[in-house]
Amino acid sequence: MTRRSSTPLALALALLVVGACASDSDEPEYVERPVSTIYNEAMDTLNEGLYAEAAVKFDEVERQHPYSSWATKAQLMAAYSHYEINAYDEAIIALDRFIELHPSNRDTPYAYYLKGLSYYEQISDIARDQRMTRQALTTFRELINRYPNSRYARDAKIKLDLTSDHLAGKDMEIGRYYLRQGHNLAAINRFKAVVEKYQTTTHVPEALHRMTEAYLSLGIIEEARKMTAVLGHNFPGSEWYVDSYQLIEGKQIRPVDEDPWYKVW
Repeated sequence: MTRRSSTPLALALALLVVGACASDSDEPEYVERPVSTIYNEAMDTLNEGLYAEAAVKFDEVERQHPYSSWATKAQLMAAYSHYEINAYDEAIIALDRFIELHPSNRDTPYAYYLKGLSYYEQISDIARDQRMTRQALTTFRELINRYPNSRYARDAKIKLDLTSDHLAGKDMEIGRYYLRQGHNLAAINRFKAVVEKYQTTTHVPEALHRMTEAYLSLGIIEEARKMTAVLGHNFPGSEWYVDSYQLIEGKQIRPVDEDPWYKVW
């Protein structure tokens, strides 16, 4: 998965940075100090790229001054610090807490966005479990539904499309496996799920073509013709439609993906 875009995060940081300068102190770490001092030291540490240390300092803001507005900002910045060192579990826990405690805060949309990214950047290839993909999908959808006009909604929509395509790819992989094994009804159910749940993804034309194959294997000619008609209506220039049409007409063709299990009728 492509590494994160820095622009939304940079904008969020700009909103959260305070104008006061950090002050040096020789006091012991746990001696109570002014909240602005602790917060700005944490920001300095963050800007130096010492994210793990920054997270500790942001937590100290909340520990010493739990009811201040600085503590609210520090909660979010601690989560961001965890995110920057790929400590995604810690980031998600912190973000869930922020969202629960501050549902109406102006930075809550950003918290949803950062949570979505924390799942998104753990997405594995389609051959593996897709729990993180589903979590990213759920989080980005919640962000878009709750805050459709936020500055993060646009990027969330792009990533939502990518996660949907990834999940559709997983169903396609399973469906093709069933088709190779001759489990045509199971394959049809997977391909149908792609068509119904992920209509805007790039996998729909192939899913319709594979359903044509499966129905022909089962001898259900009318359903195969229906799938080909739907494919031709929605994707008339697709190679998958050409293949489906030739299957229905009984012509031998070379499959686009050259699967060795391909059967010609």
